[in-house]
Amino acid sequence: MSDQLKLVLYIKSMISDLIYLNSVIASELMKITENLAAIRHGENFLEESSCISEHKALNQEVIKIVSKYNKEEIDLERLNKLENHLLKHP
Repeated sequence: MSDQLKLVLYIKSMISDLIYLNSVIASELMKITENLAAIRHGENFLEESSCISEHKALNQEVIKIVSKYNKEEIDLERLNKLENHLLKHP
């Protein structure tokens, strides 16, 4: 395998990892925002707002983005973990 091809594969793998990590960060930040809103305004505020359903839709978009760029076997394993965590988060 040529050095250029190795470098391209390395960069592809690195970008895939960064997309995954950013998706975890984004989804956890949404959860932190929900928790802070609940602390500040009370649980009823979240139940009456559209935030929960909007965040759920955003989490589904996160899964779509991660699955679009993470196609290797190990990527699919961590995609399943992320999907289970995001979509089952209370």
